[in-house]
Amino acid sequence: MLSPYGWTAELSEQFELFAEAGLVPARLARVDRGQADAVLADPGTGELRTVRADTRPVSGGAAPANPCTGDWVALDLAAEPMTAVAALLPRRSAIIRKGAGKSSEGQVLAANVDTVLIAVSLALDPDLGRVERFLALAYESGAEPLVVLTKSDLVGDAEFVREDVERIAPGVPVLVVSAETGAGLDVLRACMGATSALIGQSGAGKSTLTNALAGHQVMTVQRTREGDEKGRHTTTTRELFALPGGGVLIDTPGLRGVGLYGGEGLQQAFAEIDELAGRCRFPDCSHLSEPGCAVRAALADGTLAQRRWESYLKLQRENEWIAARTDARLAADRVRGWKQRSKEARGNIRPWHGRRAPS
Repeated sequence: MLSPYGWTAELSEQFELFAEAGLVPARLARVDRGQADAVLADPGTGELRTVRADTRPVSGGAAPANPCTGDWVALDLAAEPMTAVAALLPRRSAIIRKGAGKSSEGQVLAANVDTVLIAVSLALDPDLGRVERFLALAYESGAEPLVVLTKSDLVGDAEFVREDVERIAPGVPVLVVSAETGAGLDVLRACMGATSALIGQSGAGKSTLTNALAGHQVMTVQRTREGDEKGRHTTTTRELFALPGGGVLIDTPGLRGVGLYGGEGLQQAFAEIDELAGRCRFPDCSHLSEPGCAVRAALADGTLAQRRWESYLKLQRENEWIAARTDARLAADRVRGWKQRSKEARGNIRPWHGRRAPS
């Protein structure tokens, strides 16, 4: 069955109605341009195999909403002209970032993830503010974050960098690994959940790490640019791989923009600030000039670093902007819906053309 890919008894219960309809469970390993690679257990032999499936509407019906790598789906193997995704099972977690540009839409990067591996290259000094963004993104997904400091074979001060990252990631495991030498990979494997997703900037070594964890080359690897160590977007789509020791890994393209799409992850990533705010004398403290402000006191005595406070404020402003844009978009959608219904209602009223209405 699909247990190597994360299939559980709970999923079996959710799938009962689909099974009665003659549909087959599968997990999406890759989604691209209206089609997907789906892994299923062959109904005849029970052996795992991958089929190409259409993710567009089936026979004029409604299409599943934004199927993504990692989704559990119901497949219609009898659909013509090709196997089709008939439905998505409910997601228990999803990594969602804000869409590109000024859009308030969210983009799902991976679904049904247990552990989010945040890859950070040691070849350059880590951007702590960006790591905080990735942590908030991971927390918001509902999965557990884990920071992976890669390319330890290129530096001699990896432990000092880990201490810096641990300070901005309280309670989060921070591991130092080298995909080239294998150092730290056993510990990483032990910390990974049944489904892990690998995120990070281009050049962080995600594809090389994926190959090392898979035990063979499943991803193409390119050298980073000399001088700035920036990557070249080797990975162009999100793809799921089975790991030899059990579990699966979803590799994702490098993220240059890490826009957040929610507020709960921010509170978890900056939990100590949330705790400080709870100690302020006034519950509505703005942390500017009020007496008895625990946040200002922590900044004054160095308990809370000024850089971390400014990073928190920046992400908070972005979240407020996204919330405002989302509310405006929803309001505009409602207005369009009302106008459309009114137009349809007017179209159903037949004019009398001056005749008397029947008594």
